[in-house]
Amino acid sequence: MSMLPYLRAAVRPALRRSNPVQPGYDTTRDPSASSAVVDCAVYRDGRRALGSACLTPREAIRRVREDGGFAWIGLHEPTEEEFAGIAAVFGLHPLAVEDAVHAHQRPKLERYDDTLFTVFKTIHYVEHAELTATSEVVETGEVMCFTGPDFVITVRHGGQGSLRGLRHRLQDDPELLAKGPSAVLHSIADHVVDGYIAVAAAVQDDIDEVENAVFAAPAKGVARGGDAGRIYQLKREVLEFKRAVAPLLRPMELLSERPMRLVDPDIQKYFRDVADHLARVHEQVVGFDELLNSILQANLAQATVAQNEDMRKITSWAAIIAVPTMICGVYGMNFEHMPELQWEYGYPMVMASIVGICFTIHRALRRHGWL
Repeated sequence: MSMLPYLRAAVRPALRRSNPVQPGYDTTRDPSASSAVVDCAVYRDGRRALGSACLTPREAIRRVREDGGFAWIGLHEPTEEEFAGIAAVFGLHPLAVEDAVHAHQRPKLERYDDTLFTVFKTIHYVEHAELTATSEVVETGEVMCFTGPDFVITVRHGGQGSLRGLRHRLQDDPELLAKGPSAVLHSIADHVVDGYIAVAAAVQDDIDEVENAVFAAPAKGVARGGDAGRIYQLKREVLEFKRAVAPLLRPMELLSERPMRLVDPDIQKYFRDVADHLARVHEQVVGFDELLNSILQANLAQATVAQNEDMRKITSWAAIIAVPTMICGVYGMNFEHMPELQWEYGYPMVMASIVGICFTIHRALRRHGWL
């Protein structure tokens, strides 16, 4: 068995003791640090307890249960070994622990004894100079939240969706933070849904760009129907967006409508606002999907029309060329007795007949829009 986890456990407290925290100093740890624990703090009466950043999760919950308040432990992509000790200290259910360690979970809300386990999908818009058939439009991550009577544990997966700024904003609002762990859960849900709203606005711009390109007059020499790859790629990204939004509707409804012992009644009212914003984003995403279907169909229809126009032109010119081909083929059979073969004006008459017939066919085809 590897001794690395035991060495880490022995070294980290010593490092903390050698680096005391000054009052007012920003104690948020860098997520790039070797430890999966991004931040660990105790909050009492809506304020961060001084010196709580020096605590381990075990020490934090012990202090909370002795002096009151709640602990907020933030982790970034913990391994099974790193999370096992925390799970044992807080009595987390093994099924929820397994989901928290392994990413790519579906958004959901589950209750295990005295703990709520919530999974959120975070969405980040990927900036791009030009939308192409291979452009990545949205990037997804995950935030799992364990909410108990006196603790909140957040587990984040992915490079986006950091909760550091959210923690600082909550610390600037002691009145809200004094509501306990459910206030943190609401703030995380609100933060995630606000991200959805921003991404939806950016995706709308991409869809408008594609729509204008499809219905605008094509440049000279550019065939219609060339945007199908971009439309299909954008549709795939919208589908990824939809997978993050749609499953979260039911958990937000439960948090906003069903009384829960772990959710403060005053905080539950705020969940209604989050659920309303989420419903509007869901309507937008569904609308994006339907609109992209229509744009794709219109794009394919334009390509079909363009092909039909090309075929009509080819057929029209083939009909015109068939006239001299037929007459020249007849006179090319080299028979001795043919009409006007020996006549002085036979050649000019045949050429004039060819030109006249071709001109008449051309006029008729142009009148009917084939040329």
